[in-house]
Amino acid sequence: MKRYLLAALLFFTCMAAQAQSNSQSLTLKGFVIDSVTNKPIGFVTVALTDAATNQPVKNTFSKDDGNFQLPLARLKAYKLSMVFMGYKTHVVDVDVKTASIDLGRVLLSPTSNQLKEVSVVGVKPLMKQEVDRISYDVQADPESKSLTALDMLRKVPLLSVDASDNIKLRGSGNYKILLNGKESALMAQNPADILKAMPGVNIVKIEVITTPPAKYDAEGLAGIINIITQKKGDEGYNGSINTNYSTVWGARANVNATVKQGKLGFNGYIGTGNRPQRETVFGNESVFLNPASSLTQRGIRSNGGDNTYGSTELSYEADSLNLITGTFNFYNSTNNNSNNQYTQQRNSMDDVIQAYNIAGNGFGKYHGADFGLNYQLGFKNNKNRLLTVSYKYSNSGSNQFNDVASTQNINFNDPNYRQYNQAGSKEHTTQLDYVHPLKMITIEAGGKFIARNNFSNFNTDTLAANNQYLTDSRQQNNFSYQQDVASVYNSYQLKFTKWTVKGGLRMEHTGIDADFSSTGNVLKQQFTNLVPSLSVQRSLASSSVTFGFTQRIQRPGIFQLNPFVNQSNPKFISVGNPELKPAVNNNFELGYSNFAKGSINISTSYSFANNTIQSLVKVDDNAVTTTTYGNVGKNKNLGINVSINYPLTTKLNINFNSQLSQVWLNGTFNGEFYTNSGQQGYAFANSSYKFDSGYRVGFNGGFSSRDVMLQGKDNYWIGYGFSGSKEILNKRATISLYANNPFKKFIKIDFPTQTPDFKTTAYSYNYYRAINFGFNYKFGKLNSSIKKAQRGINNDDSAGGASKN
Repeated sequence: MKRYLLAALLFFTCMAAQAQSNSQSLTLKGFVIDSVTNKPIGFVTVALTDAATNQPVKNTFSKDDGNFQLPLARLKAYKLSMVFMGYKTHVVDVDVKTASIDLGRVLLSPTSNQLKEVSVVGVKPLMKQEVDRISYDVQADPESKSLTALDMLRKVPLLSVDASDNIKLRGSGNYKILLNGKESALMAQNPADILKAMPGVNIVKIEVITTPPAKYDAEGLAGIINIITQKKGDEGYNGSINTNYSTVWGARANVNATVKQGKLGFNGYIGTGNRPQRETVFGNESVFLNPASSLTQRGIRSNGGDNTYGSTELSYEADSLNLITGTFNFYNSTNNNSNNQYTQQRNSMDDVIQAYNIAGNGFGKYHGADFGLNYQLGFKNNKNRLLTVSYKYSNSGSNQFNDVASTQNINFNDPNYRQYNQAGSKEHTTQLDYVHPLKMITIEAGGKFIARNNFSNFNTDTLAANNQYLTDSRQQNNFSYQQDVASVYNSYQLKFTKWTVKGGLRMEHTGIDADFSSTGNVLKQQFTNLVPSLSVQRSLASSSVTFGFTQRIQRPGIFQLNPFVNQSNPKFISVGNPELKPAVNNNFELGYSNFAKGSINISTSYSFANNTIQSLVKVDDNAVTTTTYGNVGKNKNLGINVSINYPLTTKLNINFNSQLSQVWLNGTFNGEFYTNSGQQGYAFANSSYKFDSGYRVGFNGGFSSRDVMLQGKDNYWIGYGFSGSKEILNKRATISLYANNPFKKFIKIDFPTQTPDFKTTAYSYNYYRAINFGFNYKFGKLNSSIKKAQRGINNDDSAGGASKN
């Protein structure tokens, strides 16, 4: 495998060097000067576009002394754009008729207004700091053509992805993930699965909203991740075809398209993937103190399946003031799994007191879909003044089946069994939003109502003496869970020459009516929360300072509340807690961003909560471990994040993303007081080198430490990868190779848990090495943009976050 990888990288390098040597020695040069101070300006973005087609040709940065030089491929007419924060964009028409052109001194004029947006094709900074969020421009990253959407998340400031593909925001799995500003069926079941199947080129940018304004629902302790996908709405049509094959994740394909004709516009994408059946090793090792005994579980599990996903948006612009948009998203997947697990328990004398082997086969089918309709009304006297009425319907569900049998039994009499679980959720949402911008202030207000209806029907059929399977009433559970959330919000944004202030207040009233038939529990709760938010930004010449404060709410999820006892693994059972209450977290952050030489973002954060929901473990006298949940955690977190994107040369770029936190936890459970503290963090770095004629090679490496938990720690991760790509067919197509951890097939992931009564380590061997081959092809031509509703429904209030695989 090493020889194949090195040969492939050598091929890309040699071909690129060959192409580079064949280029013509045409050059365009000059140096950039401040028109007021008459001093050179370094790291100005210098972009060259074709004058006839307006397509990007090349771009570079000016050096410290203001000099820049661009190699050219042919004699023709170009447009040269020079962009730098705090200065007016300068565009020069250049007609290259000789082998070398020297523009001499090019003057840039400072502007007294903050640079809000630059509309120069091919000139995009990777990172952007706004008053309440930081964003990563995926389209400006050339590696988006060869990496998956999940791989791109590793580059985003404040985000990390661990060895189990769990996404974390500032080290926390408690956040909301949105698609185009809205909660979506695509991300409802397991966002990592979809993002592994989706090519990075499908994404425009990724926003990390650490101080969500009042218009967002208050759920998600750490904040909001908003993934904005491709929606090039121009007159005409365009699209792209993306295919990929991974040695671990199998074959994937994705098509996205945009069509605009007159007042009608359509854009969307659809993708599919097939994951081959793969086997991995897993197990548990436990030591119990009272009474003294030990337990070991070892087994082999396999899983595989397929998924299909899609997203569409239809737009009808009746006139300049009336706009109707409709959206539809769906997700379908199947999963086939099997496991063979041997369990053995020994006493203090090392005698076997119980043993058995369990073999199981299972099948799961999951689906989700949502439909939304928005009507946006503008006003003649101010077209930025908007009133939006929205409705959204969501429906998701799952069907799961497991067939389990035991053999080699020693002091184990549990019968063979079959498990069935049908679960689903239906949701209706209505929303009203009003935006009124004035000269220096923008006022936003609105209201929202969500009606949720969740259900789950679970039963276990056990093998009886007559060789028939009969339903076990002790392992039967039907429950319904209704949740209504009514909210209103009001926020204000003030923009001055150097200052931006954004503040607001949101009030949410939640009503819960749940019926757990397996235990006879009925749950009725009513609570109201007032959630403030404040963001302040001070803009400097080429940098900014931001401050934010907000409160966030963590509502318990339905499976955390459900008191049904899951005994699918007799020695490790789980049960919910219907008495859970919402937790409130207080977040403070202070950040500094500088874009003078590349992009640098440094931020510090502090958060605290007194009743966070923690996963808790206890053990009984029979060495049965029970996992449940409780409002026992007092949580404090002090952290610092550093994100850098820096061009070492015009062709070599590096990106660095890191976090380090100090965590303090304490709480009382099962009569015991627990306290835990320590450091946790992650770091990810990547670099890429661009050759002439469309060749590019890259390298990345990353580390994620064990996160501190109340009764233990989770897994750590170390990874690295190589990439290479080549643009072909007049830059309409790209072929790519990406290798993740090529020199090792598996990585061991473990989760240690320790209490005064026992110590347990659960582990698994996950696939580590994956070689990916990709092809991307773009087609079509567009001229004018599709108009889209600027407001819409985003149900980001229900509990969410990283999903364990």
